[in-house]
Amino acid sequence: MTFPFPVRRCAGAAALVLASTLALAACTGDGQKPVSDETTEQPSETSTAEPTPTDDASPTEEPTSTPTQADGTAVPVYYAGDGPRRAALFREFHRVEGDPLLEAARLVAGNGTPDDPDYRTLWPQMEVASVQATDGVLLVDLPTDAFTERPDGMSRRAATLAIQQLVYSLQGAQQERIPVVIERSETEPSLFGISTETEFTAAGALKTLNLVNITSPAEGATVTGDTLTVTGVANSFEASGPCRLLQAGTEVAMEGYQSAGWTEDKLFPFEVDLPLAGVTGEVVVQCETDDPTGGTEGNGPSIDTKTITVK
Repeated sequence: MTFPFPVRRCAGAAALVLASTLALAACTGDGQKPVSDETTEQPSETSTAEPTPTDDASPTEEPTSTPTQADGTAVPVYYAGDGPRRAALFREFHRVEGDPLLEAARLVAGNGTPDDPDYRTLWPQMEVASVQATDGVLLVDLPTDAFTERPDGMSRRAATLAIQQLVYSLQGAQQERIPVVIERSETEPSLFGISTETEFTAAGALKTLNLVNITSPAEGATVTGDTLTVTGVANSFEASGPCRLLQAGTEVAMEGYQSAGWTEDKLFPFEVDLPLAGVTGEVVVQCETDDPTGGTEGNGPSIDTKTITVK
């Protein structure tokens, strides 16, 4: 989930409140012309027994291959959610059968449901005929003549972000930072009012992605033990921020994370352990970016949450 919960602190809980936002000015283009072929940290990671891959500790390295298991392949899918100012993209992993590129595109195009109920796709449901990695591009065939123009209620910003959903998801599934070409046969070369006659690249991460994104635990997971290891990616002031454990709106644990960096246009992996001693039932894991102004300036923290069950 992406919405913050009101926090009531239990007796003895940490008094330090790390609200957060990131006052970074690195904004680049919308991705229709090559801006940067960075897709942030490793766009696809190896999955565990639960469908929540862990993040590579070296976000600047080229990604490695995603393993295929008997029950399918884990692919990253980017969905929209609410950032501090406007919609931004959040990543979650889905296990699919069949061609990973095609299935990732179909999930983006409304043929599936995000696990996190606060994520959504900006696409109206559309048919995706094929996705091929060919001649240094990812070629997407949208066979219908629907939605050459923006549907009612879709802004230009939402249309651009919808295309970025597809770009980030396909580059993550392919594990190559190569352009996406959208092919529209027998119809106007346009999608949501944006020309498809040029290649699409990934727009700047700090402009496009939410600045914190929990990778594990996954939404709806059941966990056991005395410690919960939270992994994710973030770009936060001085590479740090808080992760909280909330139960019925009360903070029962809080630890600060330290990511690998924050001065580049990408998200960096982090890992933090939250104590679970004495905690059972439904809880919310909430990670945030830091706010050096203490909430007096800016738009507030970027936040991501996951509701899980502790047994």
